[in-house]
Parts: sequence; C-alpha cells; structure tokens
Amino acid sequence: MPVPFHLAIAVTSLAQANSFYGTLMGCEQGRRSEQWIDWNFFGHQLVTHLVATMPILPEPNEVDSKAVPVPHFGVVLSMNEWKALAQKLVAAEQAFVIEPYIRFEGKVGEQGTFFLLDPAGNALEFKGFADDSQLFAK
Repeated sequence: MPVPFHLAIAVTSLAQANSFYGTLMGCEQGRRSEQWIDWNFFGHQLVTHLVATMPILPEPNEVDSKAVPVPHFGVVLSMNEWKALAQKLVAAEQAFVIEPYIRFEGKVGEQGTFFLLDPAGNALEFKGFADDSQLFAK
C-alpha cells in the first residue's frame, strides 16, 4: 500500500462535512473536536477544519474542454471502485462539476474521472484506472 497522505481542508460546517464525508461518501470518522473532524478518506487522513469563511479560489483550468476547478484533491481508485462510487453518487443525485466520463479512451493513461464540490466548496476529483500502471504513463 502507498504511504497515506494527510490533507487538512477548510469547511464552514462540521455538520455538513459529516453528512458529505461520513454519510454520502462513506468515510469512517476518526478523532474529532468542536473545530475539526478526522476522516479515513480511502485510506488517507483527511481533516476538515471549521472556518468562518472559505478562501477565494482562482479561476478554473481548461482540460479536455472542461473547466477543472483549481485547487482540487482526490484519490485514484480501481476502475470497479470508481464505477461503484460514481453510480452511488448519481443515485444520490449528487451534483457534479464534471460528470463521470472516460479520458484517453483506448490510449495510454485511460482513466475514468469526475469532479464534485463538498458543501464548503472544496473541489474533489476521483479517478479510476483499470490498469494502475498507467497512472504516470506518457
């Protein structure tokens, strides 16, 4: 298993973070206080820290003629895990910034991808690879 990352992000409501990361995304909750919650985010440590207001974000970046939010973070899943999560989110009527689709279909680096925002406006990308050796392929 790769070394887990630790990422701390701002949120404006811990209750909304709990609904999104805990209930919708199915992440296990770890330690918490009145100011933050630790999450097992697909084997990585994500901490949602309570703030009064969110920072102003830069303009999106164009990729595949789509407006990709910057900054963003996420995880790389197996293609089966990616498809299952995408189906779960579609069934839950989750709004997407960029709906699930396959990039580089039939080419080096073929991957599924989708983007969404958490309730605080943090952008997340989820990628799925049928062949994880293609992650850094050129």
